[in-house]
Amino acid sequence: MSNDITQMRNIGISAHIDSGKTTLSERILFYSKKIHAIHEVRGKDGVGATMDHMELERERGITIQSAATQVTWKDHTVNVIDTPGHVDFTIEVERSLRVLDGAILVLCAVGGVQSQSITVDRQLKRYNVPRIAFINKCDRTGANPFKVCLQLREKLGLNAMMIQIPIGLEDKLEGVVDLITMKAVYFDGAQGETLRLAEIPAHLKADADKYREELLDAISMFCDDLAEKFLGGERIEEDLIHAAIRKGTLSEQLVPVMMGSAYKFKGIQPLLDGVVHYLPDPTEVKNFALDLNNNEEKIELGSDDKGSTVALGFKLEDGQYGQLTYVRIYQGKLKKGEELLNTRARKKFKVGRLVRMHADSMEDINEGSPGDIVALFGIECASGDTFCGGGVNYAMTSMFVPAPVISLAVTPKDKKSADQMAKALNRFTKEDPTFQTYVDAESNQTIIKGMGELHLEVYIERMRREYKCEVDTGAPQVAYREAITQKAEFNYTHRKQTGGSGQFGRVAGFMEPYADGDYEFVDMIKGGSIPTEYVPSCDKGFKEAVKKGSLIGFPIVNIRCLINDGQSHPVDSSDIAFQQAAIGAFREAYNKAKPCILEPIMKVSVEGPSEFAGNIFGSINQRRGIISSSVEDGHFSRVEAEVPLSEMFGYSTTLRSLTQGKAEFTMEFEKYAKVPQSVSEALTKNQEKK
Repeated sequence: MSNDITQMRNIGISAHIDSGKTTLSERILFYSKKIHAIHEVRGKDGVGATMDHMELERERGITIQSAATQVTWKDHTVNVIDTPGHVDFTIEVERSLRVLDGAILVLCAVGGVQSQSITVDRQLKRYNVPRIAFINKCDRTGANPFKVCLQLREKLGLNAMMIQIPIGLEDKLEGVVDLITMKAVYFDGAQGETLRLAEIPAHLKADADKYREELLDAISMFCDDLAEKFLGGERIEEDLIHAAIRKGTLSEQLVPVMMGSAYKFKGIQPLLDGVVHYLPDPTEVKNFALDLNNNEEKIELGSDDKGSTVALGFKLEDGQYGQLTYVRIYQGKLKKGEELLNTRARKKFKVGRLVRMHADSMEDINEGSPGDIVALFGIECASGDTFCGGGVNYAMTSMFVPAPVISLAVTPKDKKSADQMAKALNRFTKEDPTFQTYVDAESNQTIIKGMGELHLEVYIERMRREYKCEVDTGAPQVAYREAITQKAEFNYTHRKQTGGSGQFGRVAGFMEPYADGDYEFVDMIKGGSIPTEYVPSCDKGFKEAVKKGSLIGFPIVNIRCLINDGQSHPVDSSDIAFQQAAIGAFREAYNKAKPCILEPIMKVSVEGPSEFAGNIFGSINQRRGIISSSVEDGHFSRVEAEVPLSEMFGYSTTLRSLTQGKAEFTMEFEKYAKVPQSVSEALTKNQEKK
């Protein structure tokens, strides 16, 4: 194992659901000799894939938590993170991308660029992660990698270039033609472990020449020597081609496209070569931290092991031995016994046990170097904390955490379950920032909030299995919001006279709809009609008032409160008096501002056989959905629509019965929009009953 940091790659495997990410990572482990037997995701042997180590993941055949492992390929150390495809677990993808240097974007040769591929690609762009594309499942009926490559250009706007073409497709898939060496590559042996290079089959010669020409033309802009040789018709060395592709990939101006079938053991070894050739090592990625001692000034981190230690805890797991924190080291070394500072909590701690993870098994190590992904035991921290040594006080920029859109009430069945539930919720909220829980003050029920039905379902199932905790769940609740539709003025005096000093404060101004955020406070007081020390009290009062609207008791958003006049009393005015005055003023004006209810609208994408397209359209129309596009692709249809979340409960069951179980759907939060009058009336009535 080399200690040279340029020989290291940190990569993630990300894609749409069921594109074969986990199967691919299983093959990568096998070919790099990390495991000696292959298990399938939904295998008959009951073992399940190595990376899906939760019992629940094996049963459902989906990935829920990202798993990390380290493999060695041709003297290079590769840290691989297998991420979930389901949009409900989007935080797992976000936090993994935050610490990765490169990614493999896996696509299905039949499905092509699907809704979730677009989301993943957007996340990769947000964190500037260079990627190579792997078109998987070329052995399936209807596979067409050429079409998928076009979709990468059209739908994702990527400069996608094939560096391989398939030899045969569907059940005739034999191997690939490498357009760089111009050789045919076959995968012999029961598990494709022996690579055999041969001449390109005669019938593919013309195609190979055509696509090679396209490739060289595209990469000639990254290398002048190559461009000269290409134009002069001279022979171009392989190293020159690799270097040009690498340069294009690292600058995010090129995406090399490779292909094969992970399930049928084809195309994986060249993909690993591609990772080594084209994806960045930790020194080629610019990482910045904010210097907390110096007004959060941006500092570029060097990836040498001599500098002060800077590491980011990007994922927590509560295992049987206590809390495990996955850490990416950006600068300096992380040593056992060393003292580090958690810059958010301002706490120092000693590094006790340091381990390298392989899915859920681990090996103890004494130190980690820059670029490494390791795990620490038993330290108190939150997801996204930065650990520093050597007297520096930096924070790595934090991750983007989307707000939860759905909530459920959970009630434990007995006393023992109640204690276990508290433990489970405490752990889950620590591990997953998109999963939140609170106790409702009015009904005294415990409410859990998350990103979708599946997200909450998985956590309830995990409580049952891992904590032996039986709970009853209420009907799912949608996170509605309230907003105002027009400007309204207020002028309110708060007076309270009891024995001794009373309370007095007058607040005047107006509220209006505000499009650029949830809440804004504007101070336009002239001539000190409200003393400056009480202006923040008014802001505090308004902030308290927007927590609960008067229509159905949900938070109020998109509102601007402006104060321009008021009055105070030398004795009776106080912080509390002005808070109360602001709350009173808000309530007085709120009903005049014609409030309305907003509901979360989801972007829903349904895919299934074309014969059921009519049923799919019908099911969306019944749910107040607005269809934004529908694509028919041979025997396959994809419908994209915007549907209110409140109408999507139980949709998976309906969809299964309408399409004989052949269609699937994904949804993610799109925006908040006004509810129709009839729905608004029903919601307000319900509120009154309560």
